[in-house]
Amino acid sequence: MSELTHFDAAGAARMVDVGGKDSTRRRAVAEGLIQMQPETLHLIESGGHAKGDVLGIARIAAIMGAKRTAELVPLCHPLPLSRVEIVLETAPDAPGVRCAATVETNGRTGVEMEALCAVQVALLTIYDMCKAVDREMVMTGVQLLEKAGGRSGHWRRET
Repeated sequence: MSELTHFDAAGAARMVDVGGKDSTRRRAVAEGLIQMQPETLHLIESGGHAKGDVLGIARIAAIMGAKRTAELVPLCHPLPLSRVEIVLETAPDAPGVRCAATVETNGRTGVEMEALCAVQVALLTIYDMCKAVDREMVMTGVQLLEKAGGRSGHWRRET
């Protein structure tokens, strides 16, 4: 296992210097799930929620979350994102909503944090919009599925 890169020799936190790295195409995919009562999922699916289009608003929130990751996670580099794709699917078996985020850039550092942040913000938005009818919702399984580009190359989570 590699050493932690966000600390200097004295143990102080630092932003990693990526200035010497080559700019390459980078992509990351993350996912997560918010579980809820079946009735809450039905409200979302039917469009009967008093606050409006829950999944549409969660999608926009996820994109905004990806774009603002560097403002939320102290040692992340601000990145010019070239693509943020959010897929929200209802999951009657959970019951709940699954979120997948794909984020891309052409840069010197990866977009894993942006993909993870996008998923979490989408799930938080769903929670916020539905908490009046279901306070027992649970966000779970937020994880990186895949990353590509950069010095470390391609990585995919084994299922």
